[in-house]
Amino acid sequence: MSDSIVLSSRVRLARNYQDLPFDVAQKPDAAAMCIARTANALRLSGQDAGFELLRLRDMDDVQRKALAEVHLISKDLLRNVDTAAVLLNEMAGVSIMMNEEDHLRIQAMAKGMELQKAAEECFRVDDALSRQVSFAYDEQLGYLTACPTNTGTGMRASLLLHLPMLTILKQMGSVGQIVAKVGLTIRGVYGEGSETLGNLYLVSNQVTLGRTEQELISAVTAVGHQLTDMELALREKSLQNGRNALEDTIFRAWGIMKYARCMSQNEFFKHWSGVRLGAAMGMLPVKLATLDALLEQVQDANLQALMESAVTGRALDEKRAECIRAMLKE
Repeated sequence: MSDSIVLSSRVRLARNYQDLPFDVAQKPDAAAMCIARTANALRLSGQDAGFELLRLRDMDDVQRKALAEVHLISKDLLRNVDTAAVLLNEMAGVSIMMNEEDHLRIQAMAKGMELQKAAEECFRVDDALSRQVSFAYDEQLGYLTACPTNTGTGMRASLLLHLPMLTILKQMGSVGQIVAKVGLTIRGVYGEGSETLGNLYLVSNQVTLGRTEQELISAVTAVGHQLTDMELALREKSLQNGRNALEDTIFRAWGIMKYARCMSQNEFFKHWSGVRLGAAMGMLPVKLATLDALLEQVQDANLQALMESAVTGRALDEKRAECIRAMLKE
């Protein structure tokens, strides 16, 4: 049942070259060296199959934002358009972001609660690069990073969870306390500083120093299971004690999603959450996989990429509604 709660797992490793300044993104020559060195190291390692080098300055704004919407790159990387790049293996869900806060952010994603699988992909790329280059490392502290909270393993393990009942019943304050007690943090769908959309939350470790990679993966996984159990219990309780109100929320969202002719992105997130809840509880004839694909495809930039146009406003909202109707019909 965890797949009805956990959409995806993500592991990210922060790495820096020992001979380059930490603020490399602000130094064009050093940033260019970082990109060239990483691409060459990946090629020499023999692990470059499926990877494509994308320089953000060569992409348009829609293309860049579309990658960030589906978490293939971070929104922080968009701050350094002139010097940032990514080595992307989209099929494998693996990316090597260059010249963000650190020189490298090696990231892997997997569907559902599969942190170990995502971690193994990250470690494979990290090991391949480490055989060709030298990263900044201290015997006592571990990997050195631009932000002290990442020093140590340099690893951030996170789960993306859909927690509508915990949100509706105002239990997220308790969730925050549970998460904090074990050294984790809970944020909006796009991480630190982002707003909560569609009742989606990102749970991840807060610090990396003094804990092994496996300990961090185990801690995040354990909390993922705990929150899953809490959410499922509230869903069951709502069926028993407040079924009419629950069904009203779900079927209102379903009707709007199926028949609306115009829908903003924020309105989509709101109704998507209700429909996904109904699908997970067996109330609606739609697959979770369809709804999770919809989440990626109809956000603004990905929708604009599909239309091959930077159209905005009502025209974009009408196209969003059209895509939603088509996918739900299928």
